[in-house]
Amino acid sequence: MTSTKRRILVVDDEANARTALAELLRDEGYDVETAADAFKALGKLTSFAPHLMLTDLKMPGMDGITLMKKVRSSEVDCDVIVMTAFGSVDTAVDAMRLGAVDYLTKPINFDELLIVAERALSNRLLRTEASAMRAKLTERRIGNMVGDSPPIQQVFKVIDQVAPSRASVLITGESGTGKALVAEAIHAQSRRADGPFVELHCAALAETLLESELFGHERGAFTGAMARRDGRFQKAHGGTLFLDEIGEISPSVQVKLLRFLQEHEFERVGGSQTLTVDVRIIAATNRDLAAEVRKGNFREDLYYRLNVVNIELPALRERRSDITLLADHFLRKYAEENDKQVAGFTDEAMSALVGYDWPGNVRELENAIERAVVMTTGDRIDAANLPRDVAPLVNNNGMPPIPGSSLEDIERYAILKTLEATGGSTSKAADILKVSVRKIQYKLHAYNEAPKSHTNAVQMSDATD
Repeated sequence: MTSTKRRILVVDDEANARTALAELLRDEGYDVETAADAFKALGKLTSFAPHLMLTDLKMPGMDGITLMKKVRSSEVDCDVIVMTAFGSVDTAVDAMRLGAVDYLTKPINFDELLIVAERALSNRLLRTEASAMRAKLTERRIGNMVGDSPPIQQVFKVIDQVAPSRASVLITGESGTGKALVAEAIHAQSRRADGPFVELHCAALAETLLESELFGHERGAFTGAMARRDGRFQKAHGGTLFLDEIGEISPSVQVKLLRFLQEHEFERVGGSQTLTVDVRIIAATNRDLAAEVRKGNFREDLYYRLNVVNIELPALRERRSDITLLADHFLRKYAEENDKQVAGFTDEAMSALVGYDWPGNVRELENAIERAVVMTTGDRIDAANLPRDVAPLVNNNGMPPIPGSSLEDIERYAILKTLEATGGSTSKAADILKVSVRKIQYKLHAYNEAPKSHTNAVQMSDATD
């Protein structure tokens, strides 16, 4: 999107202001059209297809807020900057909550206008490029696993190498890293892909029930065994048996599992008939099995039989570059499931996602995105839609979290909140904060150069001093 192609629509019922803004923007190389009211602006959406709309908030017939809502519900991808009188800043903040990318106070400062417009268009270009990149990166997946970071690409490489073999695989890593997805991917790429994929969570069953689930039982083998029942080994014949949380199995079950891995034979519980099946074993654990072996809690010979190939899954905090890709993946998934039109994330929401450590890993991220999709009422996920642990910045008064914020964020909040309380008086604010008026003015200038989107941040001046 070169400067000659960037289109801006100026909407203002004041002819002089509208013309002056249009001429200024044209002088800077933008393609500009104007509209005297919101209705004419809507008529130009399709024909002009602006990249950016600069609209006054107070207009007869249809105000800027209503116009912005109609623009955002249309098929035209257009960002909106609102203009308002100094005394109506709260309305401008409301507009930003509803999706405006920025606001300007009247009378418009031309230098500030150019900075804000350029930033909005540059951010739009970055979003477009990022969207195209994510579309390509989405192909970087195996099965339901998504990622482009070096750690996860190494996992993909090992999956490709081990899948065609008959080797047993031990998948290790923290809870929520996707061990079951790795097992499914190995099976899907193996020569057994047409056979069954059978899963058993070993920690969910008591010892006697686990043994019966694995190997089956004969009628009368124990109380309640009213008929012969096949176990998971027989159900997985010709395919793959995935044993999740293998570190939880008892010593007696370890012995029987070891026998199968060595001889491919077993008996049902309460039976004497030796059965043979063709099953590949993939196991997973979030425990340090080598340490369990040293403690005597896990058989060393079984450990080596299971650990022919080890795949160590990285924690999500070790592959932060995948968070954006994963978040977009889950957003599309749950938006479709919930029949909601959610286009993406605000910058604040994505910053919170990338900055969080995710102790629950990908599973926690998926749950957070599903919750956000359900809770959002707009077309983008905002930080307020995320769990409080993920985005503690969001609260009723907009105060930055401590710990969790930089000194710059805390200082900015203090200055703007104090200015708000003093009616914009820089001298009174400086007196309260015990700093010089010059420092307050310098900081305000810096905020205008690069404003952030705190809910309570307002554009102040020293005109009242």
